[in-house]
Amino acid sequence: MNIENNKYQDQSLFSITWPLFIEISLHMSMGIIATLVLSGYSDNAVAGVGVANQIMNIFILVFNVTAIGATILIGQNLGANKLDRARRLARSAFGVNFWVGIAMTFVVVLFGGVFLKFYGLSGEVYDFAYTFLTITGLSLCLEAISLALSAVLRSYGHTKETMILTVIMNLISIVGYFIAIKGLFGLPVTGVAGVAYSIIVARIFLIVTLLYFVFRILSIKLRFKDVVKINKADVKDLLSIGIPSAGENLSYQLSQVVITSFVAIIGDAALAARVYILNISMICFLFTLAIAQGTQLLVARYIGAKQYERALKRGLKTLKIAMLVSTVVSLAVALIGEPILNIFTTNPEIIAIALPVLWAIVFIEPGRAMNIVLMGSLKSVGDVRFPVVIGVICMWGVAVVFSYLFGITFGMGLLGIWLAQGLDEWIRGVFAWKRWTSQPWLKKKKTKNAEEAVSI
Repeated sequence: MNIENNKYQDQSLFSITWPLFIEISLHMSMGIIATLVLSGYSDNAVAGVGVANQIMNIFILVFNVTAIGATILIGQNLGANKLDRARRLARSAFGVNFWVGIAMTFVVVLFGGVFLKFYGLSGEVYDFAYTFLTITGLSLCLEAISLALSAVLRSYGHTKETMILTVIMNLISIVGYFIAIKGLFGLPVTGVAGVAYSIIVARIFLIVTLLYFVFRILSIKLRFKDVVKINKADVKDLLSIGIPSAGENLSYQLSQVVITSFVAIIGDAALAARVYILNISMICFLFTLAIAQGTQLLVARYIGAKQYERALKRGLKTLKIAMLVSTVVSLAVALIGEPILNIFTTNPEIIAIALPVLWAIVFIEPGRAMNIVLMGSLKSVGDVRFPVVIGVICMWGVAVVFSYLFGITFGMGLLGIWLAQGLDEWIRGVFAWKRWTSQPWLKKKKTKNAEEAVSI
């Protein structure tokens, strides 16, 4: 047991992070490749699928409630050497997401058109969005299960396996995209519908292989009874961490829905430019996401092992690295902005809107790095409510309000909207830094440990 304990406590950040970096890169590249393929088909298809994906992301965040809770709790139990409890949590996470996934599938398929009407879409853009949303919505249950299983594998430090699966999944999707848009091998061009069906096929592959890896590597056999009979105490613990943790992300996605409706007011060119910029900006915070997730896993283990000083230093060290890298990358992207945009579109109106925004990203990314790294670390130590409270206040009180003020009222367009979101990232980042360095979470942990010692 001590060997297992040391293995989980002493795994290096690099060994966890480099597969995560590749996996996240591949996930993001899929969005970029899909956008590139669709841009050759229709700019309206790009805009429609971009809006539909935003709605899908909201539901995926619901599934992440369990996944986030599983990542943190399994990590803490591994650090504390409670291996049986960690295995039980894995089974419970699988069961919860199975039922939530089924429920969300019905919601999206039945009410997809209602969600899209909120954006004020019309004509061809609406048709593309509705087609993509209703078809991919059928596979939401698969996405829910895959998120739970991936979280289990990562919690145990098996990030290389999830990376390999992502590579194969991406290859399946890419082949499907080109068949759908280009009509390869003599097959008909099926457009947006074909792209959506490709995603479903890829998700089926992912589920089958994840189940195999969880059984083969972790010796956790997931059975039908894990779906029917779920441990109530586990569900309570998973949700107590997962709901507040995912709440921050859910609030972000909902605020983005409102902000996207502001962009739609500006026009279809701005809406298409936003989709292209979102794909490009992913390059800037890709490293931050990977190192933040790796840090979150390690911090959870250190907390479980009561290595509090080690957890504090890990968070601050990661912060410095992430801020430096994100600044350098975003500056490089801004300097070669026009050639990058020309890869996506040759529409001069879209390019003129997008170019100034790329320079705004240089201002945004260091603040985003501070926010992502430290808010994630706070969740790992159990300080899960603070990120939600600050997130909700800033996203709606700063990002949404100032997006409308700068973008619509002052007529700054998409640039004003991006600057408002940058202001939001920096304010939340500063709050997270103050919270991390003041360590109120550490005082609570020490008090709890003292009370447990007295009771023993």
